[in-house]
Amino acid sequence: MSLVELIAQADERGLAASGLACLDRCIPLLGGDDEVLRPLWGSLADGSSEGDWAERLQQVREALEAADGEAAAEGGAAEDEAAQLARRMLDAAPATRSAPEVRQWADACSVASLQIHRLLDPAEDTTSVDSCREGRTEDASPLVAAELRRQITVLELLAGHGSAGLRQALEVSTEGRRVLRAVVSRRARSRV
Repeated sequence: MSLVELIAQADERGLAASGLACLDRCIPLLGGDDEVLRPLWGSLADGSSEGDWAERLQQVREALEAADGEAAAEGGAAEDEAAQLARRMLDAAPATRSAPEVRQWADACSVASLQIHRLLDPAEDTTSVDSCREGRTEDASPLVAAELRRQITVLELLAGHGSAGLRQALEVSTEGRRVLRAVVSRRARSRV
């Protein structure tokens, strides 16, 4: 099943986790530490109210505000563009966790995260993000292909295991964050 189809079929929790996982993998671009999104993951895991989600989302935004400026000062052009896309993911996160709102957010996060990985991948990528999301990945670069697999895996875990799949989804996201952090670090070293 393609990523587009998985997003279309996902429930509210799966959609929120999908958007959150995309954002989580891109947190290094905003200067955030590995734990900054834990309150939002916790909100999904414990079934907190939408009010709790909104409050935790605001706390995350505040925590990342100062870190964002520091991270932007360190990057090159591709990193700056990637950081802007990551910032938009965070800014677009809905305060209300209703299915229509999180579906739109999850879809936008999916596209932004794939674009970020495309920008930062040193390998040439001739496949459009839309083609990748629809399942045509023949010419996708390794970094983009890996991000696509992670997005699909997160949605499949939540569809197959419900809230029990959140821990595994977080592990998939953590792995992706480490990969992106390494890519950003390697790019920074090559500029020196």
